[in-house]
Amino acid sequence: MSSERPAPFNASDFPHFAAITTRWMDNDVYGHVNNVVYYSFFDTVVAEYLLAQGALDFIKGDTIGLVVETKCSYFAPIAFPDRVRAGLRVANLGTSSVRYEIGIFRNDETTAAAQGYFVHVYVDRASNRPVPLPEKFRTALKKLVRA
Repeated sequence: MSSERPAPFNASDFPHFAAITTRWMDNDVYGHVNNVVYYSFFDTVVAEYLLAQGALDFIKGDTIGLVVETKCSYFAPIAFPDRVRAGLRVANLGTSSVRYEIGIFRNDETTAAAQGYFVHVYVDRASNRPVPLPEKFRTALKKLVRA
């Protein structure tokens, strides 16, 4: 494992953003958004994008995404009542897996306060076995592939 700290992402690196409102309950006793909430931000921007693209039907869809790997690096605190802009891009689009990269930006700042990734493996809901990404997913995700 590399011990080098990554450089913060820039907002211009992302083709898609979701606006997320922080809540009072997101703050911890130290006065900033608790680290676990950032993973909720990650999940929210991915789900929001896939739903808006008509690719994800989380209630009846045959294909669902399971998180198999995740990481988050923190650079600057966020606290209620800050606004969050979650940037989304795809770093790797495989046959049945996707590596989503997410930048979390505080208010109108252009340097990430936090950033990370999710690797989702898409599986058949009934068998829980990996399946090739359906064409709706692939079409939607190609728009986010990092150059």
